[in-house]
Amino acid sequence: MHLDIYGDTLTALVTAATLSSTGHQVTLRVPAGQVADDLDAGRMPYQEPGLEAMLDQQQQAGRLLAGSADEMPGDRAEAVFLALSPAALPFAESVIDQLALRREHSWLVVNQSNFPVGTTESLQQRLRDGADAGVDRAVIVMPEMLQEGAALQSFMRPSSILVGCDSDWAEVHIREILRPFNRLRDVMHLLRPREAEFTKLAINGMLATRLGFMNDMASLADALQVDIEQVRMGMGADPRIGEAYLYPGCGFGGLNFSRNVMSLADTLESSGVGSELLEQVLLINERQKEVLFRKLWQHYRTDLHGKTVTLWGAAFKPGTGRIDNAPALKLLDALWAQGVTVRVHDPKALPTLRAHYGERADLLLCDDPYEAARGADALMLVTEWKDYWSPDYPRLRSLMAQPLLLDGRNILDPDFVRSSGFVYYGIGRQ
Repeated sequence: MHLDIYGDTLTALVTAATLSSTGHQVTLRVPAGQVADDLDAGRMPYQEPGLEAMLDQQQQAGRLLAGSADEMPGDRAEAVFLALSPAALPFAESVIDQLALRREHSWLVVNQSNFPVGTTESLQQRLRDGADAGVDRAVIVMPEMLQEGAALQSFMRPSSILVGCDSDWAEVHIREILRPFNRLRDVMHLLRPREAEFTKLAINGMLATRLGFMNDMASLADALQVDIEQVRMGMGADPRIGEAYLYPGCGFGGLNFSRNVMSLADTLESSGVGSELLEQVLLINERQKEVLFRKLWQHYRTDLHGKTVTLWGAAFKPGTGRIDNAPALKLLDALWAQGVTVRVHDPKALPTLRAHYGERADLLLCDDPYEAARGADALMLVTEWKDYWSPDYPRLRSLMAQPLLLDGRNILDPDFVRSSGFVYYGIGRQ
């Protein structure tokens, strides 16, 4: 099929790469802005494993073309995807209005954008207004469910595909477009558009709630001298609960995940329903982003001025270079407020961190994790990159000024770390 994709999000690029890889002829139309500038300059705007290589392969094969976001799809276009940022709703409406002017043309529009609940229905009404009799037109929603750091895999081998659709004609076409990714078993779940939009928010709300609950339990475990890791495994063994998203840590980040949770809370608030639970989840998460700082503060008896602290990890999760709402940002602000010099290593996020903060005398970005630890009075493990799971403890001990390790993701063995000569603090670990 001939497909046009409008968007500057990670979802837009992943959708373009994966759909063209299965034989579709795809035109990617990126609105003016930083992402478009990066692509024009040959820079990859998203540090996503395998994405740049797949985009290059499909462009070389001639199945992926770059088009102008100011132009409309050609007559051969069989579907139009909108994978835009939440702030780009006016742009989405302008695209729909221009498509609607071609009264004789059938249009399938697939909305992948994180717009408010009910947006797909309003876009569909705009698209259908003025169409010639007998012309098929539909706007459906396919909420993005990508896991950053594994975005290609999560699109091509999804455990679930949510589709909000109220048109048999549109269902036939979206099933054909996604057929290569829906072969092992049918994982497509059809709902009404409004239900699909709300389901995406509810999923993220539930995941955030599980994380918030476990972080609360980790705080209690500290007070009771209970090892939260043993509690986590016991809880996960209960089939009514399961193991997913039961890992306490130093807070979650990510632009889309955080934004979806806040959007759900705002939706409930604006509807008059309200949600004390979600408000508490968000408060717990913000509090949790400071948990490593509080442990450091207590260890040094509130005197941190002039000390050097190393952060291993700045990205909000492994596999990405993004720092949107990352715990590291709040840690940096708290440490700098106490006169601390911070040395940071991250496999991918250093350029983003440099662009975010610029040059600062109290921020040193290091390409090597052990060089980052040189002279440090404490090492904070903030992002659970695989690079950090098995450190060279003797080397680390010889480089640091003080053998203090704060594990914000509970990926290390407390007993082994202590036997290697370190003072260890985890999240609810004993």
